[in-house]
Formats: sequence, C-alpha cells, structure tokens
Amino acid sequence: MDLLSSLNLEMMRYYHNDPKRIQHFTKVHAYAKYIGTQEGLTSNTLFTLEAAALVHDIGIKSAEEKYGKCNGKLQELEGPAIARQLLERLNFDTTVIDRVCYLVGHHHTYTDVNGIDYRILLEADYLVNQYEDNLPKSSAKHALGHIFETATGKELCKLMYL
Repeated sequence: MDLLSSLNLEMMRYYHNDPKRIQHFTKVHAYAKYIGTQEGLTSNTLFTLEAAALVHDIGIKSAEEKYGKCNGKLQELEGPAIARQLLERLNFDTTVIDRVCYLVGHHHTYTDVNGIDYRILLEADYLVNQYEDNLPKSSAKHALGHIFETATGKELCKLMYL
C-alpha cells in the first residue's frame, strides 16, 4: 500500500464511527487532488497537498476533548502535533511532514498564504464547507473574490454554487 493510501486508512481509523468527519476529509482530498492536478503541481507538491488534505482536520478530536469545541483556530492549534505523530509513524519524509504540519496549522488562516499547496487546500476545504454548512450563495460569491485564486478552484466554485 502506498503512503497516501495508508494515511487515508489511518485517518478512517482515527475517525472510526464518525462518517461525517471521514466524508469531509475524503471530499477535501478529492477536490485538492483534482485542483492540484489541473493546476499542474509537481508530483512532490501534489503529494504534500494530498497528505495535508487527508489530515487537515486532525485537531478536531483533541480540541473537542480539551476545550469542548473545535473552531478553526483550535484545530490549527491542536492539529500539527497529532499530524506529525501519525506521519512519522507512517515514515513520511521529514520535509513533507514539516510542510503538512504547517498547512494543518494554517488551514483556517486566509492571510499570508505562502504556496500553491496552501491556496489549494483552502479552496478545497471551502468547496466542501460551503455545502456541508449549507452556507448562502452570498458566501460563495464572497469566497470567489477573496479565497479562490486558481482557475480550477474558481471554476468549481462557480459550477457548484453560483
């Protein structure tokens, strides 16, 4: 089994008996992979993006246990250390682990976006959250002008919500 498949399975085990969370990260992964492929990411960047998409919300359980809630900032606070442990256990490369942990620690931060992998993770997560949170059309219009920068992400947002 390749590393991304192993990571996917481990995330399903992590969220055992929580189909909502499993569905969320698998959809974010699918959109991130699609956008990254269409935008011509290098294989290394795409690999890192896919790993980050699979674990981006890994901090939710810890945030809920510690604080009784799991808002975006708490996910960013709790997620990187848990992601690091999992990725190290699966023998991911240190460079990939460091970048994935950075992305997990910033996936709800929309300023100072440094890297196409970061941008695409934000876009993919938004595409899923817009639907799952039943946000109004006005939210998608706002996101189109403020979150989406890739041509593929913009196209998907328009096709899905506008």
